[in-house]
Amino acid sequence: MTQASTTAHPELSARATFPAGFAWGVATAAYQIEGAVAEGGRGPSIWDSFSHQSGTTIHGDTGDIACDHYHRWEGDLDLMAELGIPSYRLSLSWSRLQPTGTGPLNPEGVAFYRNLLAGCAARGITPYVTLYHWDLPQPLQDDGGWPARHTASRFGDYAGLVADALGHLAEHWITINEPMCAAFLGHSWGMQAPGSKDDRLAVRAAHHLLLAHGLALAAFRERRPEAKVGITNIIGNLNPATQSEADRLATEHWDAVSNRIFLDPVYRGRYADSTVAAYGQYGLTATGEGAGGGDLVQPGDLALISAPGDFAGINHYTNMLVAAGDDTGTPNWQHVRPTPSSFGWSDTPEALKTVLKRVASEYTSLPLYVTENGITLHDYVDPNGEVRDTERIHYLRGYISAVGEAIADGVDVRGYFAWSFMDNFEWAEGYDKRFGLVFVDYGTQRRIPKQSAHWYGGMIAAQQDGVRPARSTAGATA
Repeated sequence: MTQASTTAHPELSARATFPAGFAWGVATAAYQIEGAVAEGGRGPSIWDSFSHQSGTTIHGDTGDIACDHYHRWEGDLDLMAELGIPSYRLSLSWSRLQPTGTGPLNPEGVAFYRNLLAGCAARGITPYVTLYHWDLPQPLQDDGGWPARHTASRFGDYAGLVADALGHLAEHWITINEPMCAAFLGHSWGMQAPGSKDDRLAVRAAHHLLLAHGLALAAFRERRPEAKVGITNIIGNLNPATQSEADRLATEHWDAVSNRIFLDPVYRGRYADSTVAAYGQYGLTATGEGAGGGDLVQPGDLALISAPGDFAGINHYTNMLVAAGDDTGTPNWQHVRPTPSSFGWSDTPEALKTVLKRVASEYTSLPLYVTENGITLHDYVDPNGEVRDTERIHYLRGYISAVGEAIADGVDVRGYFAWSFMDNFEWAEGYDKRFGLVFVDYGTQRRIPKQSAHWYGGMIAAQQDGVRPARSTAGATA
């Protein structure tokens, strides 16, 4: 780890330090911002299908237009540069690059992302690229989706094609974003695409998403050995609601089925006994070796999944108290107060520090990146044409300080990416929830940097010993 910067932002914790070269950035995802779902040769994804089903999203919102980033990407990158954001985590749309999930890449999709990545380079913005952020091509879903093992193989093929076509345009690559959400929110809870409510399908999807990570890592190792590759997991901080044995066991169970099911295979090469105890009935075994002919965890899977990566991505939003549930064994949980976000999520920065320390001490010595962290608020444009989101500034100040304190305590954290660069299609919540540092007026597609965007840019400039970028006199871009 390189020497920490001696430049402190006056609003951050006095203990917060950051290494030279620390990646300060923002993040987005393709389906949430691009729109243009039927342009440029793009095929339908499971989110196109899901969002067009009645009752699946607030107000029936879809990503058909979203932020129209497909047509406005140059202006969006210009605004990012103007605000002084040096790194950008983006995702590639699998259905735009490979519309059916098989066969050669779509030339128009390749050209779009080639231009986007070149546009980042031209503006001095370093891209961090995610291969999969939940937009499975619908034809692959029709053929079984993530519960089917062959989908992982198709993803490995896709990753190899992307490495050949675009791999030279970015150094850092994330294989899968939040397999927990793709597996369980999409296949068990039914609140995200494809909308299934079947624990067996969710467990199968979870293992195959991890297998897809391993296959994608192998594809990049073969084609782009110089690339730095990792996976991003969402990790909540969990504590028992009381000191009772029942609440302690409930917390361990929730940890096993939400955190450990994804951390242990990648960084320890096996599923935890507690995870197998919860999901063994669906075919999950610790290693797959001597599994008696099971078709889920097969010999060699865990070796692929746990092959050494180059960094560990961590998304963090939740700090929860867990209590024993009803007779079904399902724990009850609630977010730790204060909960100022419009989602009702907590603002407890120490939880992120705890998560970073846990991953570093229990799982891996790899560099860590906070690849998502942010808050939804009831943002609006005031009569002066400004968006004054002081609560978001307070949130960012606290969580960034927590990252810096973790670094001061010896954790090797190399980057922080605020979610999100701009307001966007927030999955099943449609356009109701606003995570952005930049306000988007969806009717006009006008972009208005919020106060938090200027604060973040100023904080980055201070950390880099630079001068804060001049604020746009217009206060917005068209």
